[in-house]
Amino acid sequence: MTAKRRRDRQRRRRLLTIAMAAVFAAAVLAAGIFLIVRRADRALPMPEPYSNGQLVYVKAGETAQMTDAALTADLCVGDGNIADTSIELEGDVSAALFSLDERKVLYARDMYEQIYPASITKIMTAIVALKYGNMNEMVTIKWMDLELESGSQVSGLQIGDRLRMSELMRALLVHSGNDAAQAIARVVGGDMDSFVDMMNEELNEIGCTGTHFTNPTGLHDPDHYTTVYDIYLMLNEAIKYDEFVNIMQVGVYDLGVTDRDGDEKHITLDSTDHYLTGEYDPPKDVTVLGGKTGTTSQAGHCLAIESQNAYGQPYISIVVGAATTEELYEDMNILLGKINS
Repeated sequence: MTAKRRRDRQRRRRLLTIAMAAVFAAAVLAAGIFLIVRRADRALPMPEPYSNGQLVYVKAGETAQMTDAALTADLCVGDGNIADTSIELEGDVSAALFSLDERKVLYARDMYEQIYPASITKIMTAIVALKYGNMNEMVTIKWMDLELESGSQVSGLQIGDRLRMSELMRALLVHSGNDAAQAIARVVGGDMDSFVDMMNEELNEIGCTGTHFTNPTGLHDPDHYTTVYDIYLMLNEAIKYDEFVNIMQVGVYDLGVTDRDGDEKHITLDSTDHYLTGEYDPPKDVTVLGGKTGTTSQAGHCLAIESQNAYGQPYISIVVGAATTEELYEDMNILLGKINS
């Protein structure tokens, strides 16, 4: 081989090496940009609340204000604080009372302030599952469904257990099982991140512009937040599904499961809603239909419910951030005492 040919070959190798290095660098740069954009997209800024009956929200950032009359036609709208001298809550809580028939906010305290929702998150988990999942699908519990922080509320499912999606929904909403939430997210979304994306897309669809979720359970994350008004929007959407309404009224449920050996077993699940278990009574002539609870150290004790007055008229009431269970139900009863006045 001549010296010239050796030099040409060496030059081609150097050019090939440089080209491969350039391609690799470009790929790394593109991946970095993607992650930055994705993170920015997930950490949306809180919106400015509306103060006009024609608006739902004016959202900061790229999304224009939502003024479509069709969106607000069947919604309760109002300012962030609506006083009522007959309602004096005991705790330092965020709260609101909505008359669904009148499409009116009867009372509001810090309705648009950012709060942590805890397991009230599972209302949206249920909506996505009911909209996109198959309630007759058989689900096998896997190890990743049970990867939860110590002390998490669970329904007692084990690896290899098999049960229908409809049963998982009962574990989710009656007993607030985080294991059920993660199994639902895995099956319906294909993976956790995809399901969370579906949750946030659905939140946007129903106008929850003050909310951003990072998981299907409600376990604490600084980027996992909502507002009292958005909780109303979620529950108002959820009660359009008959399956949700049927489940939310259950005080105790016998969960049927087939274990990994093929044996049938039953798990008794008590509702986390103390109205449904009889531990607390609502005011006279008030019927609590059900809803969703939530509790973490950061969120406090939370409850969102649908109820009816003596005339069968429906209401949604929400209390978030109570210091104790007792305070939560005392304040909720103060709100419920208003619906027959």
